[in-house]
Amino acid sequence: MIVDERLTTYIDSLSWQIPEYLKEVEKEALADEVPVIRRSMQTLLVFLLQVRKPKAILEIGTAIGFSGMLMSEAAGEAEIDTIEKVPMRLKEAKRNFKKYGKTDRIHLYEGDAADVLQELSDKGKKYDFIFMDAAKGQYLNFLPFVLELLPEGGMLVTDNVLQDGDVIQSRYAVTRRDRTIHGRMREYLYLLTHSENLDTVILPVGDGVTLSVLKKERD
Repeated sequence: MIVDERLTTYIDSLSWQIPEYLKEVEKEALADEVPVIRRSMQTLLVFLLQVRKPKAILEIGTAIGFSGMLMSEAAGEAEIDTIEKVPMRLKEAKRNFKKYGKTDRIHLYEGDAADVLQELSDKGKKYDFIFMDAAKGQYLNFLPFVLELLPEGGMLVTDNVLQDGDVIQSRYAVTRRDRTIHGRMREYLYLLTHSENLDTVILPVGDGVTLSVLKKERD
């Protein structure tokens, strides 16, 4: 927890509002120890979608479909493409999309995200809102594809970037097995915040989130 847990709970009590069926999906996921985006991140995501009103959304990391369905509630008539490769999560996502009538709005791509992103790029697809919530160690690898898929002014939202605060530690202060992902995340954050093509802000919401907008070329 990056921000004081009592403060987060208080803020959530004021601002967290999602449909009842999604509360049930969240409850079931947490009972099965399947991670879903944290409530403060849910609120931020809904707010961003309602303000920006994107026409096309790409989600990298479907999991069981919770965040995709949440975005479908907040984004009006936007088309949503989402990518997942883990068989058990694909099965649950398909079940949830069918159960809650989302198969016409949410298009599920099965396979490794890098391969699907390349496929989407080759097709010339563009998404004015991209939500990245996949394997954190792969964010660096996905970024070049993501930038190809963003139009000028498009927004990239990346979740879980502060690693419960461990990202500020020296690499020698984290466990050996976590050092690679720790280094990759720090590099990812540096690239986002120092890119000439992006405007980026890092927020201590949930487990940390970045909001990046692809700059428009000047005449």
